[in-house]
Amino acid sequence: MGTALGAMGLLATATPASASASTSTSAVGGAADSDPARRKPILVGANPGLQLFDESGACTAYVSTWQVEWSTHGAGNALVLWRPDGVRVVGEDPRLALWLADHFVRHFPELDGLPWSAPLFHRSAVRVRLDLASGLQAWGGGIDVRMAGVLDRRAFATDQFPLAGVEHSLSLVFGPCERARARVDGRVLPGEISRGGTPDRPSSSAFLATAEVWRA
Repeated sequence: MGTALGAMGLLATATPASASASTSTSAVGGAADSDPARRKPILVGANPGLQLFDESGACTAYVSTWQVEWSTHGAGNALVLWRPDGVRVVGEDPRLALWLADHFVRHFPELDGLPWSAPLFHRSAVRVRLDLASGLQAWGGGIDVRMAGVLDRRAFATDQFPLAGVEHSLSLVFGPCERARARVDGRVLPGEISRGGTPDRPSSSAFLATAEVWRA
């Protein structure tokens, strides 16, 4: 999961595979539980992200790619596209795709402070090819996302990832990418990715996120 240092900064600076306990209210059952170890999985899969910026540093677009192996709302692939003029959600299952948009993407740090409009759902198959060695290809419903040049691969875990004010547990394998682009309805989205970090721990606003488990 705004600024160039949204989820990119969180993943770049966090201690690998770190986890800390916090009190939270379950997003699934609604019961308060101070022990993260008792949280239940709500989603297992992959969620690469691509954020683009203009020369002033303003976000021009954010594309969230989802490859859901299992969740409380079903399985399947989806794409969530944020632009200043609105939100487009693509997938075959509206229940799953709109849950991904509303429960997760709208609360990601990349979109912090940015307007969120009611998503427009477009029913279409979404194809995802994700490879930690080479990058990502994802397409469907007029959206086409490519990432390449994987700069690093590292584990990340936290018990303090808030979504709508509720702490979630998250673990994943993170792969920042050197290059990326996205097309929407045949046109390349404006803006560039932002890269940072250090040679030993590079970061990028184009990143792979796989082996991803959300618990609440």
